[in-house]
Amino acid sequence: MSEQPGEPGIVLTAEQKRRRRARSIALALILGALVLLVYVVTIVKLGPGVLVRPL
Repeated sequence: MSEQPGEPGIVLTAEQKRRRRARSIALALILGALVLLVYVVTIVKLGPGVLVRPL
């Protein structure tokens, strides 16, 4: 809005970029683990027969 083309804005240090990347990776792993947990719980609740059905 009021930014000038020559202004750099917020510039992160190398340490901040490293921490942000590590935090993003940790969140992605947690999200993946949650999805896997929901999938496994669903399969357990439905029973193993749900995987052996005719297509």
